[in-house]
Amino acid sequence: MLAMKTESVSKGEYLLIKDESSGIKLIVQVYDEEYLPFQSLIDDMIREEIAAASSSECIHDPLNIGLISNLLRDARIYHTKIRGCIDGSGVLTTESGGLPSRVNSIISLLKISELYALVDKARNHPITLGTGGMENETIVISAEDLDGKLNIITGRKECGKSHLSKLLVKTLLEHGGYVIVFDLNDEYHGLAYNTDRSSSNISHQILRVEVGQALRFSLEYCGKVTIFNLLKNALDMPSASLREFMRIWDHLEHKKSLNLTSIENAINTWNINEFVREALISRFHTIQTSRLFSDDKASNLKFEEILSRMKSGAAIIINMAEVPPIVRRMIVELTLGKLVELLEKTQIPPVFLFAEEAHLYIQDTYWEDIITRMRHFGIYTTFITNQPDAIDDGIYRQVDNIFLFNFTNDNDLDKISRVSLADNDTIRSIVKTLPQRSCLAIGKAMYNLPVVVRVSPVEVMTLGETRKFFSVQQNQSPK
Repeated sequence: MLAMKTESVSKGEYLLIKDESSGIKLIVQVYDEEYLPFQSLIDDMIREEIAAASSSECIHDPLNIGLISNLLRDARIYHTKIRGCIDGSGVLTTESGGLPSRVNSIISLLKISELYALVDKARNHPITLGTGGMENETIVISAEDLDGKLNIITGRKECGKSHLSKLLVKTLLEHGGYVIVFDLNDEYHGLAYNTDRSSSNISHQILRVEVGQALRFSLEYCGKVTIFNLLKNALDMPSASLREFMRIWDHLEHKKSLNLTSIENAINTWNINEFVREALISRFHTIQTSRLFSDDKASNLKFEEILSRMKSGAAIIINMAEVPPIVRRMIVELTLGKLVELLEKTQIPPVFLFAEEAHLYIQDTYWEDIITRMRHFGIYTTFITNQPDAIDDGIYRQVDNIFLFNFTNDNDLDKISRVSLADNDTIRSIVKTLPQRSCLAIGKAMYNLPVVVRVSPVEVMTLGETRKFFSVQQNQSPK
């Protein structure tokens, strides 16, 4: 699309091309721009610059050809993608509808509000993401577009991923949703406080739990299936050892003496191969030292009791800071296994799961299977990661919404482009130039129309900022 210097459009903006003669109305999105690439024009510019530098004569230009030359030099080409067509009834469709006239068409900037008006979709539970467009229009999505969906928030570090995640968590709580957060940096509990350190409007809905304190389970509460999956997926127990452990479990459960002490005694006295015994002892030692289990049933965590007690919505923030990787995987496996069990029995309402720094504990052995099944049970996951290649293609293919922050690494962009909901050209051009706290939102929440969003500030303590040496030294220096 040819444009002159006065006709300025930013990357990500939408344009309406209207051809009155044929009735075609195309909606296109600008994804890149460049100056006119004609070699003859560049050659003329070089000749004129050399002539001007080597001569002090004043060139008489009665036909004002110099002005025309300057206009051509500043002219640019906008590269666009067709996103849809407006039919005769004013409804947006994905069909192109043909090509408009190059001569008679009228091109105008399409505001985001005008774009949304074409979709005409109700937003019963709005989430204000931020602003977009040249006029800083407010961009609002619906909580229903996250409900029952799989989402990914990705980008390089310190670009605003966790900021957007906290905004989503906060708004979901305000709408009465139930949220589980795997918090690797102990930062989400800041949602309970405003920036002035006073209690926020959702402080009564925040529950922070950590290993060895509120985050403890009894073996009986976890159940046989969850413990089996824990040993298999998180602790890599061999099949032979798994069979013997399940025999011990069934024996103790039948005797109604299922606890940590009785399992330890049974492992040491059970008639089994010594190699199997060693495998059982090593895994059981990991279970004991993880501090995730306790025989004190009264003080152990029960998800259904927490969610039934907090009627107006709740966020259970699972603090996994300073937790060894093996315990981290155990926490994830136990939590997912128990939530699926409770949802199958309809003992808890559907929950939104936020997996912060997902690349550190995601495993193909169980995540891909659980993601597929969780959507039917009622666990709706949002992955937050700066390593998109850590997520399997099978998960990407099921994604409903992607919030892409700045990426400059070509390998990361290649990974996203192959499985993304948008085309390769758009992602490569727009995402590389996104400023901090701006993202390219793609998917059902945006009605499959990619939009650049400048994420709104959150009026709570977001924490999670990088702790820098010289900033600390300056604050601690004597006055």
